[in-house]
Amino acid sequence: MSNEPGTFTACGACAAKRLNLCAGMRHKPSALPATSSARTLVQSITARRVICGPREWSEFVHVICSGWAMVSTAMADGRRQTLAFLLPGEIDSTASLFQPRFGRTIEAITEVFYRRFRREEMRDTVLSSPDLLRTLGELWSAERAQADDLAIDLGRRTADERIARLILDLGKRLALHGMVQEQTMDFPLRQRQIADATGLTAVHVSRVLNEFQRNALIRIGGRKLTILDYDQLRRLAEA
Repeated sequence: MSNEPGTFTACGACAAKRLNLCAGMRHKPSALPATSSARTLVQSITARRVICGPREWSEFVHVICSGWAMVSTAMADGRRQTLAFLLPGEIDSTASLFQPRFGRTIEAITEVFYRRFRREEMRDTVLSSPDLLRTLGELWSAERAQADDLAIDLGRRTADERIARLILDLGKRLALHGMVQEQTMDFPLRQRQIADATGLTAVHVSRVLNEFQRNALIRIGGRKLTILDYDQLRRLAEA
């Protein structure tokens, strides 16, 4: 990362390179107008700030370069359901390439560096590249599976099973980018954020996490989580 405000130059180390979306956009200058947002620098935002509000999805698609964010939807009475946690290298939603996702909010959990592209430009670039289209299909399939799992979690699984599955899913996704060391990963989530993602109360989440630690399944501290007994945690998640 450079010292110039608003820039992010370590693209070679960026987890988003797995998507090849940024590179694909940059390598097609003839398809982009001089004022294209794809030519802008990566933007940054501090923790707990909104990246995209529920009425601001009409024009842009977001790719997370570093940091953690979440996508959520709120009910009229203030209750919120977190639909997805966004990790480095992930797009806000594959569906957002084709139509706005109104009603959803993207919020930074940690400091986040992200790049945003105009929807039409990114869609045209992806559809013109077989490699990017194949990657998009894989991402869509993964998102569809996560949506199915969320429905089953909220409808049928116990609190222990939901939280165990969340931990294992985050660990698997972070491991794809080499961001897990000896079963230890970043874990900046607050209990309320976990509660909103699992359909539980913060008190219930606290009880389950404390139980997991007493049983030596995990260790949490310093915004890190270490899986101490992977096999037992997996058995619990798959119960």
